[in-house]
Amino acid sequence: MMLMLVLAASCVKERVSVPFSVSTEAIEVLSEGGSFSLDLQSQDYWTASSDNPWITVSPANGPASATCSISVDSTVVSTPRTGIVRFKNSVTGENRDIHVSQDGYGYNISLAENEVTLKNFAFLDDRTFEVKVRTNVPFTVVIPSTAKNWLSCEDPEFHLDRGARPREVTLKFKWGVNSIPLSREAKVTFIPFDGWKVDSTEDLSILQVAAPEIKIGHEGDSIAILSLARSLNLWQELETAGAMKDWDNVTLWEETDEGYTPEKAGRVKTAYFQLMQTEESIPYEVQYLTEAEELVFFSNVNSFIKNLDLGEHICKLTKLKRLAVSAYGLITLPDEMKNLKNLEYLDISANNFGQLPAVLTPENFPNLRHLYLNTNQRSYILDLSNTLMKDKDLGGLKGPFPRRLLEWENLETLRLSVNYFEGEMPDMLDYPVKYTEQDCKDLNLPLALVGTPKVLPNATFFAFNLNRMYGDLPDWVLYHPHLVDWEPYTLCYPQEGRASNGRAAFFSNVPVNMDYYWKFYEGYKEHVDIYIGG
Repeated sequence: MMLMLVLAASCVKERVSVPFSVSTEAIEVLSEGGSFSLDLQSQDYWTASSDNPWITVSPANGPASATCSISVDSTVVSTPRTGIVRFKNSVTGENRDIHVSQDGYGYNISLAENEVTLKNFAFLDDRTFEVKVRTNVPFTVVIPSTAKNWLSCEDPEFHLDRGARPREVTLKFKWGVNSIPLSREAKVTFIPFDGWKVDSTEDLSILQVAAPEIKIGHEGDSIAILSLARSLNLWQELETAGAMKDWDNVTLWEETDEGYTPEKAGRVKTAYFQLMQTEESIPYEVQYLTEAEELVFFSNVNSFIKNLDLGEHICKLTKLKRLAVSAYGLITLPDEMKNLKNLEYLDISANNFGQLPAVLTPENFPNLRHLYLNTNQRSYILDLSNTLMKDKDLGGLKGPFPRRLLEWENLETLRLSVNYFEGEMPDMLDYPVKYTEQDCKDLNLPLALVGTPKVLPNATFFAFNLNRMYGDLPDWVLYHPHLVDWEPYTLCYPQEGRASNGRAAFFSNVPVNMDYYWKFYEGYKEHVDIYIGG
């Protein structure tokens, strides 16, 4: 019996004592937080707790040794913070503390990407890019003055509702076409709002590649034509399969052309662009058509709602004689347009001018003979009586009749129909230029014209119908030597709607017929017959 007890006792394994301990006594955590593992040694039941809610322990209790995970939340403050995780032996009462220290978020502005490279050209809707900014301070985007003509940024929206914890802000940039064969750069900086101090900030470097070089000459003309078609976003592709002389929208200089010189051989003389969809001025490539004599840009999509400027590039073509930019959406003409001294024909009809462009003067265009400035009615809505126009703020060429155009002596064509001019037609009695006796003799005109205003003496076409004019027609209109050429009962006398003061638009003294006119010019029938094709 004794032997069996001794054997049994020898089979009982002696219990090993395990000290209550942890594998680390301190944890240093970055501001972003994180999870950390540690080993707990214990032969007894234990519990774990934290003195701060931003620190959690898992598992939080156990009967023996275990591997525990300590999780630390991202901080919301800019200064460091500390906390303690305590492991307690439930049998012996011993404690083991883990000291947790976490960095605070400094006030910083940082970028996901510090460099952006742009192409020289893209369609307007594609000329944007976004930049992600990580920040915990509101800031202003500062674009250098040298880049403001081609780079812009929308004001960012800040939602800094997490204390010092950074949030991601998306910046939306817009950029312009680079028209020169040189790259350009911009360094964008971010300045904190007044009262905010930052520990660090980053800059954004933007590089835009150079435009392809277009050399002046025949080859450069072909590249310019194709580039213009692309930039204007024409509805139909140009037929450009063969040589440029066979393209359907251009004509080239030939030896038989008046004004031909050897330097013009094979260069573009005229070019036509129609049915386009653009939100911008005439593209920069137009400036390379240096020998062009005539250019036409016609019919931009939804032109009546656009607010465009002609642009500076076309104003470099000083050899232009004929220019038409019609139904494009223009509201302004640049002052540089006065460089086009050789213009003889200008058609800027069916645009959205709200007032007569200041650059349109005889001094700026001494050779201009034909001016089309009609149909500048952006949009109009009539009431059921079809007499009262509303929504005038939508735009259109309006105000008193433009007297300075009546003083443009060299004009042979002046078309001002279908605008919003209103009021009485200027009587021009104070106009210092009068018909003289010598004028009447030289032109075979009645001497009764001596001393009367010599208004538009060369205008064989003058139209001002369908405006908002009222009152009496002045004598200079009723007895004008070219009145019969004007087709007055169609293109002069009929007016439309009401003026802004509510007055009905019509001339109160429209002649019943032309008998008075023939009587006035009696004895000068040969002269008058010339005007009416007799």
